[in-house]
Amino acid sequence: MISIFIPGKKEKIISQLAIATVVIHLLGFLGFAGYWLANGHPILDIKHIVFFKAKNIEIFVDFYFDKVTAVYALVGSVLTVLVTVFSRYYIHRDEGFKRYFNTLLLFFLAYNIIVFSGNFETLFIGWEVLGICSFLLIAFYRDRYLPVKNAIKVISIYRLGDIGLILAMWMSHQLWHENITFFKLNDVSLVQSHVQEHPWQVIFIACVILLAAITKSAQFPFSSWLPRAMEGPTSSSAIFYGSLSVHIGVFLLLRTYVYWESFAVIKGLIIGIGIITCFIATLTGRVQSSVKTQIAYSSCAQIGLMFIEVALGFHILALVHFAGNAFLRTYQLLVSPSVLSYLTHDMFFNFTPDKQNNGTSFFNKIRNSFYILSIKEWNMDTFLYRFLWSPFKWIGTKLNFLTSNVGVILLSVIFILGLYCDLFRVHVPPVLFDYFPILFSFIACLLTLRAFAERSNPVKAWLMIIACQLFLALSISLFHEDFGRNYIFIYLSGSVVFSVVGLICLRKIKSLESSLDLNQFHGHSYEYPGLAFVFLISCLGMIGFPFTPTFIGIDILFSHIHKQEAFLIVFISLSFIFMELALLRMYSRIFMGQHKKAYHPIAYRSS
Repeated sequence: MISIFIPGKKEKIISQLAIATVVIHLLGFLGFAGYWLANGHPILDIKHIVFFKAKNIEIFVDFYFDKVTAVYALVGSVLTVLVTVFSRYYIHRDEGFKRYFNTLLLFFLAYNIIVFSGNFETLFIGWEVLGICSFLLIAFYRDRYLPVKNAIKVISIYRLGDIGLILAMWMSHQLWHENITFFKLNDVSLVQSHVQEHPWQVIFIACVILLAAITKSAQFPFSSWLPRAMEGPTSSSAIFYGSLSVHIGVFLLLRTYVYWESFAVIKGLIIGIGIITCFIATLTGRVQSSVKTQIAYSSCAQIGLMFIEVALGFHILALVHFAGNAFLRTYQLLVSPSVLSYLTHDMFFNFTPDKQNNGTSFFNKIRNSFYILSIKEWNMDTFLYRFLWSPFKWIGTKLNFLTSNVGVILLSVIFILGLYCDLFRVHVPPVLFDYFPILFSFIACLLTLRAFAERSNPVKAWLMIIACQLFLALSISLFHEDFGRNYIFIYLSGSVVFSVVGLICLRKIKSLESSLDLNQFHGHSYEYPGLAFVFLISCLGMIGFPFTPTFIGIDILFSHIHKQEAFLIVFISLSFIFMELALLRMYSRIFMGQHKKAYHPIAYRSS
């Protein structure tokens, strides 16, 4: 916060402030950890701010401290100090010097919120902030094509993990009828009684937690995003994708072990994913030509082993393994530019080609097949695009009728009818309340997919996302009489304000520039950095980032969906996935990438 008031050219002051911040944190933590150990290292659980309280839900910040937190916090603090000092020289005279350090400190805040979190809601605050910091640091060289493109790819995978965590919170509310804390989950007899009474609910929670863990830790089949994330500066790659952020999936499994420890199927699934990741990542890393890609896949393989260790109950070993892997990968990434120059020099003078093996034995054919697959990274990127994102994009392109005059009138009539039903329930046949919520959530999902696939008009896409928010709120309000008007106000209060601000930004940029289609990158952050920042904040406010009441409203909204309402939860989850992707894609297309005006310098394609 202090650095906001420091001019960007004052590199020395900005870097010294960042270094002082992380050093004070490290010293404070060491003092606290020493006091904690001297007093018998008890498990600490402290409830802090209560954001919202009703008869069936309470949303609050809870902090928790045990040996897992101690290890993650210590490793994170030491590595952040090292990387911050290193970055002072590495980012010297870079155009985004201040932006880099602000984002790095914001990431460190998010990381600490995660590792100190005492419940899912607190963890999700840090989880969301960490994801956006990843997006911003991967796209740090925002005038280049590949960093921006890969930032969108990574945030797309992260969004699956976000929804996994939201669904885990949702089902936990259904299972416990309260905001369960990790401290309470340590009561094995209490957890086991709920597992025996509601086994399928617990299996669902375990599966969505596993989804969140494998997306965040780049495990199979989502491993391909990790080398793409290396487009950011080497120093941020070291702390994000070599050491801290990429190990959050292991932390999540450690923290929620009691949920799934009694299910052999879940343990087998985690072990299987770990084994497959180890096999694929090891082979892929050995044949890659980029040193960052080699280190990324090596880290994937080690994290796969950590998944296996956690599933088998070797938690102390997993913590030691995490610390060792984090320090090693950080060191490897920080020295990789120097090592490359040494190896290039050595190869120039001492290169001897390997002897060719032209044998046709069965073993050679198998080896060559693995070699080709590993060179192509086992086509995981293509697989995800073709079978995960492409179908939804295709559906979105087929929904043009929603933005036609007839479609807008029809949607308006349906919305007004639903609003009437919600306000005057006594005059409405009860059968409509069984089908209208599903219809409204389905329409919200279609609107989001259309906004995701929109290419010509960003204002139109923005308006469709606003309509999606309104339909989502109404779908829950119609189905549940106890979803009061104050809940709708909390959910819409943040998104309505930021939707207006974002719309003003779009109108402003459109009045300044002749063309604003989404088929290409425009790079307007060159000439309008203030407008770019305000629009980014508007996008984050629309999706319910943790600085707006909408964040609390989303939790309230999901807590009112019952476990038997399968269609409702599917449509609402899909809406939230593609809402964030549509908004961030819009931001990146308008304000990032090579500027379309020829008088700006032409940037490299990659970093």
